[in-house]
Amino acid sequence: MSAVEQRAYPRIKPPSSVLGAWRSGMQRDVSNIESLAVGGVFLRTKKKVAIRSLVQILLDMPLGQVRGRGVVRRHQEHYGIAVQFIAMDPEDRGRLLRQIRDLSTPAAG
Repeated sequence: MSAVEQRAYPRIKPPSSVLGAWRSGMQRDVSNIESLAVGGVFLRTKKKVAIRSLVQILLDMPLGQVRGRGVVRRHQEHYGIAVQFIAMDPEDRGRLLRQIRDLSTPAAG
């Protein structure tokens, strides 16, 4: 039997046109998004960001920009950081939910 998924929210792989600009302390970067969920995002970056660091995020998505704050939960050296969302305005949360729903729904043929 395979391991049971423990995540609270399913992840999606957004199109390469969806980018995330982020800042943590003095570090800044614009990164491709490896995976996206209501609870967080995995950003591709070679920059090392310490676990539990606070991160400001701006996601540039087809339905509009989404701003939020998060905390680094995991770091894969030379690959990227996993950021859990901890604060987001209701309007941004709504855009994020709609975008994830739209990207998760297969296009009607």
